[in-house]
Amino acid sequence: MKLLPKLLGVLVALFIAAPLFIVVPMSFSTAPSLEFPPPGYWLGYYAAYFTDERWTQPTINSLIIAFGTTVLTMLLVTPATFAVVRHRFVGRGLANLMLTMPMAMPHIVLAIGYYSYLGDLRLTQTHLGVIIAHTALSVPVAFLILSANLKGFDRNLERAAMSLGATPLRTFRHVTLPVLRPGFAISALFAFIQSFDETVVAIFISGRESETLPRKMFESIRMQADPVISVVSTLLFAAVALVILAPVVWKAVSRRRSRPDARGGEPVAKEPVPNPCAPTRVQLEA
Repeated sequence: MKLLPKLLGVLVALFIAAPLFIVVPMSFSTAPSLEFPPPGYWLGYYAAYFTDERWTQPTINSLIIAFGTTVLTMLLVTPATFAVVRHRFVGRGLANLMLTMPMAMPHIVLAIGYYSYLGDLRLTQTHLGVIIAHTALSVPVAFLILSANLKGFDRNLERAAMSLGATPLRTFRHVTLPVLRPGFAISALFAFIQSFDETVVAIFISGRESETLPRKMFESIRMQADPVISVVSTLLFAAVALVILAPVVWKAVSRRRSRPDARGGEPVAKEPVPNPCAPTRVQLEA
């Protein structure tokens, strides 16, 4: 019975990763379009991706927009989360509902609303307009993650710091922030991914100057089966795998360095270095 959950997990993981066994080989294909199995292998489409401005510029735009969305989302979510979780005020439930409402709305409906609103402000087809729209989509995810971390925070730590004379700002910097740092990091990461991977709103809001990578991929697959799409997919998968595996490798290396000595099973204690200035036993007895 213990093997059944593990086997089920392996099957689900293989099912999810199955498209990669098709996409990755196609990124090295010599075919003029998406074809599997590939008739041959080369790196021409990788060179096309890194040298063609039609692909590099949307990638840069996506990184700029995702970074701006992450910063703006955290600036809005952090005070909102502390206010909703720690304080009671009139309209607290409504504020909680408004912060999470974009998660329940279809993106196509939100995209039409953003297009109409940002169009009146002349922010369509601009980086700022896309950042504002993506921030509205990223706030619910970041809010839920950060509020879950904040609810489990022991406020006695803050009370102890302030009882010793620390100001609220110093308490936040030296007590609250270090404890909640993983929650802030995960919230920022999800905000970045939400913006970088978003397609529907980007199709409505972004233009030629602010075209994002998902929009470019959508238009490329609609117009023609460009094999560069498989290159982009492979690079994105490699980036995600690197982000996931880097902490695991770091922990494994750190654990190996702190492992006790293999011969005795305990860490080897260093012999104390004798102090030449210390009195000897003969001098003490004299």
